[in-house]
Amino acid sequence: MKKSLAVSLISAAALATGLAMLASADGPYKVLKTAKVGGDGGFDYVYADEAGRRLYIPRTGPTPRIAVYNLDTLASVGEIPKASAHGAAVDPKSHHGFGSSKPVVMWDTKTLATIKTIDVQGGPDGILFDPFNERVWVFSHGQPNATVIDTKDGSIVTTLDLGGAPEQAVTDGKGHMYVDLEDKDQIAAVDTKAMKVTAHWDLGGKGGGPGGLAFDVKNHVLFASCHNPATFVILSSEDGKILDALPIGTGTDGATFNPKTMEAFSSNGDGTLSIIKENSPTSFVVEQNLTTMPRAKTLTLDGKTGHILLIAAQYGPPPAPPADAPKDAPKKGGRGGRAPMLPDSFTILEVGK
Repeated sequence: MKKSLAVSLISAAALATGLAMLASADGPYKVLKTAKVGGDGGFDYVYADEAGRRLYIPRTGPTPRIAVYNLDTLASVGEIPKASAHGAAVDPKSHHGFGSSKPVVMWDTKTLATIKTIDVQGGPDGILFDPFNERVWVFSHGQPNATVIDTKDGSIVTTLDLGGAPEQAVTDGKGHMYVDLEDKDQIAAVDTKAMKVTAHWDLGGKGGGPGGLAFDVKNHVLFASCHNPATFVILSSEDGKILDALPIGTGTDGATFNPKTMEAFSSNGDGTLSIIKENSPTSFVVEQNLTTMPRAKTLTLDGKTGHILLIAAQYGPPPAPPADAPKDAPKKGGRGGRAPMLPDSFTILEVGK
């Protein structure tokens, strides 16, 4: 291909891509509220307790805790101290909350008082409450991949090898759970009554490194948000058949589905929220790519309002390598450290129509 022709085609493609992204930025969703709540420490997952109207945000670092906010106003209502967790989950029936820390912390959701800590193996990361039998699942990239806890008394029911490193899980509340395995490019189907993995479904090269998973329970449709390529791989929860694959932003680390609006959401580290509209169980379209904040890569749905809550912070430039660092320092891991979080910049974003 001649250079001039190649350049023209590349320019045309870039223009088309830019126009497509601009068009997708227009849509029904917008950032309704930005609450700069501050506080030190890292963060991972965010969790909305729809029934209790509270928002749980685990914070790691020198003063580990789970910060708790009013879900309607985003005002602080307290914290669960000394809990170095990555995620949180609540059983609305027993009014018990759990953090994916080591040991797992269990608290009273009415008083926020710690009830007990539960020794577990592995490295707790993701977490999910399953109303089918009132159990909370704590996930770990290392074995055992899942520790199952009875939410009524905090006793360990069992542990389970999922066959890979889990990221996010979803349940139909009727004995079926699905977990994305980031290192295997697969979805694991789990029978939560028999406590066993019943299937592993490959993503068929449509997406790799799934970081989030959303679920249309009624129509048996799973949405796996992937890193490489950055796509929502859409598949049947009945047999794993791939239905579609649509582009999303980069750096996904969470997904959710709103059954009232028939929309799937992927929160992305590049500062976008990708929204997929399910027109029918076999027809899907990219509805919008909303600008949020860089690194706002996890999310939660408030089912009552239909709003999406995301968390992020602002960062300064990464520190430079030491002056005496060798020239090939980047190859040897001698680069400067991570970009520091700017003081009191931690932010909750509320997105809605």
